[in-house]
Amino acid sequence: MLTPLVSAKGFAQRIATLEVGFPPTPSSLETPVKTSLDALTFLPDSVLTLVEVQGAKRTNIPFQIEHGTERTIHWILDPAASTTSKRTYELVKGKASRTDATMRVQDAQGSFTVMSKNKNLLRYNYKTVYPPTGIDTAYKRSGFIHPLWSPHGQELTRIQAPDHYHHYGIWNPWTHVLFEKDTVDFWNIRDRKGTVRFANAVSTTAGPVYSEYQVLQEHVAFKKGGSEKVALNELQTVRVYQPKGQDYYIADVTIDMNCASASPVLLLAYRYGGFGWRTTEKWNKDNSEVLTSEGKNRKQADGSTARWCIVQGQLDNDYAGVVMMSYPTNYNHPEPLRIWPETQNGRGDMFANFSPTKNRNWQLNPGQTYTLKYRLIVYNGHFTKEKAESGWQAFSAEPKVTVQRK
Repeated sequence: MLTPLVSAKGFAQRIATLEVGFPPTPSSLETPVKTSLDALTFLPDSVLTLVEVQGAKRTNIPFQIEHGTERTIHWILDPAASTTSKRTYELVKGKASRTDATMRVQDAQGSFTVMSKNKNLLRYNYKTVYPPTGIDTAYKRSGFIHPLWSPHGQELTRIQAPDHYHHYGIWNPWTHVLFEKDTVDFWNIRDRKGTVRFANAVSTTAGPVYSEYQVLQEHVAFKKGGSEKVALNELQTVRVYQPKGQDYYIADVTIDMNCASASPVLLLAYRYGGFGWRTTEKWNKDNSEVLTSEGKNRKQADGSTARWCIVQGQLDNDYAGVVMMSYPTNYNHPEPLRIWPETQNGRGDMFANFSPTKNRNWQLNPGQTYTLKYRLIVYNGHFTKEKAESGWQAFSAEPKVTVQRK
């Protein structure tokens, strides 16, 4: 623990000086930063303030403390606030500055809605949603994100499209799965071989830096004779960071999977499956585009591998999109992509999917946890490859925080 020092003004005690270094390619986007708080101090949260120091200028910075096995302090680095190659902060003991929890989760009508102040950003549906009247009820589903809204409020997701009633916004089922000598399909739910469903809410978090929900989902195999068995348990964590501007925000999705019984699960290679996004029906081949980290466009992207993928397009008189990012430790990273062709449904409807099992099997064994991490940058306007690459660099290699000891 560092020895507290009296600040020059004498109003508070400086606990530590923190320097945040930029990666070789600094991000042009706001970047989440975190470090262990317990490694700095065991003082209570209520007496702490974080201050950015730029010469003689001192600015209080909103921060949020995460309580787990140890406390972690989070804040957001805004690259537009300084042109220096590193940023300096002081953690101070004194009268804590009041910071409202502008990010929150609203629990209503069978869903968690992540909100920034009074603006909706994304909604997770835990209540089972049934298909339209007259459509096979096998298409019912819970445990998916819809809508995902752009910063300007347009819906970027779609569910239950007549061409694919089993498509549910942003969701994460596996298609070709070997479980207890049966081949199970958690994706094409009309076949009644399996499904993925919400099982339990674990937690929700509000704060000035991010809001988060954690849910437990079950990948359920439907057995012969009408019985069922949970093959996989999935802990899904969605953390959305406070947008400072009006043009983009960041959402991190973490998927922790483990076998739900003593039986292993083999995810067999198949052309799609995993983290999928059925986009707005307003996009087609003429008003939308795809660009991957390897420079592939929509015609070239399907079957290629990528660290990130931009999908963006026209929305009435506006433009919006999402950069989907894969974390370096993900299975089969850089991940194979499933991108619908420009001829899809005769008009070029859009579907994008990071599918780590597109070209190889993935064996999941009991007693182990398997983690996939994705970052979504949701925005209005156009995103360039340079901007997407800088954002991915910040995601893949978090800014390093160095503690200055005196």
